[in-house]
Amino acid sequence: MDAIVEQWRRERPDLNVAPLGVLGRLFRAAHLADTVLAEELADHRLQLGWFDLLAALRRAGAPYELRPTELMGTTMLSSGGVTKRLDRLAEAGLIERRPDPGDRRGTLVRLTRKGKAAIDKAVVAHVANEERLLRSLEPAERRALDELLRTFLVPLENR
Repeated sequence: MDAIVEQWRRERPDLNVAPLGVLGRLFRAAHLADTVLAEELADHRLQLGWFDLLAALRRAGAPYELRPTELMGTTMLSSGGVTKRLDRLAEAGLIERRPDPGDRRGTLVRLTRKGKAAIDKAVVAHVANEERLLRSLEPAERRALDELLRTFLVPLENR
């Protein structure tokens, strides 16, 4: 990123290209972290997209079920994206769908015992892997980065 920013500064000194460096590093860090985290989840026979849905169901608390629209909101996936992943999770025996007793047309998605066991095991490894990814930062730097990212995300999420 330093080289790219420097090249743009040389070629277009009239532009403030500092944002290229900041966002480029942010995107690169997210991409590399996703790759590392996906590798760890593959060891647990989970795809990254599966982890997010299973984790959302697990965080919901007993009986570990949500409506598909609630899963869309917690995972930031489209309806089609959620449906496709739920189909695969059901085929793997990690979730089950059942009618929503509060809505004749609705469905509830629930973790199976196998799904709960899988996410409980995977989340331990996932959190440890995230800790390793952040190891290069001191605790105060982690807190500062967390606050900066929180501030940065507010206007993006409110669009």
